[in-house]
Amino acid sequence: MATPDPTPYTAPAPSSQTHQQASQQQQQPHAGPSQPSQRQNPEEARKDKTLAEFLLMLDDYEPLIPSEVTDYYLQRVGFECDDVRLKRLLSLAAQKFVSDIAADAFQHARIRSNAAGGRSRTNATGPAAARDKTKTTLMMEDLSSALAEYGITSRKPDFYM
Repeated sequence: MATPDPTPYTAPAPSSQTHQQASQQQQQPHAGPSQPSQRQNPEEARKDKTLAEFLLMLDDYEPLIPSEVTDYYLQRVGFECDDVRLKRLLSLAAQKFVSDIAADAFQHARIRSNAAGGRSRTNATGPAAARDKTKTTLMMEDLSSALAEYGITSRKPDFYM
């Protein structure tokens, strides 16, 4: 499998360019895979440094998903790795994924409750009414809508009403 050329794309010169300018451009050496450009080296070094610092930060971080759960699912799919930092990175990615889905489902629930809230409880008063306005109930419809945004289809089982 061939690797893509890392050099940035440059737009072709305007058609009003002279023949002399075109020949000068052709004489300039092409920065291919064997000749990395000057600008990419400091940028790649910065990215490598940032990645190394991030991996060092993972040594002290304990994700919300327990390492035993992460190990179980990684073993189940056939992933073998002894690097604890990499496992923590995968656990952190899974944690962010679940968090994003929960936040999207919450937004769907808030939209649903705001749309239906004005009609269903018009005569509610007192502290219970104030609490009900701030209380949001997550329903399967909200979770299904949030999961659908990520390409995951979910539905209630047939026996569940």
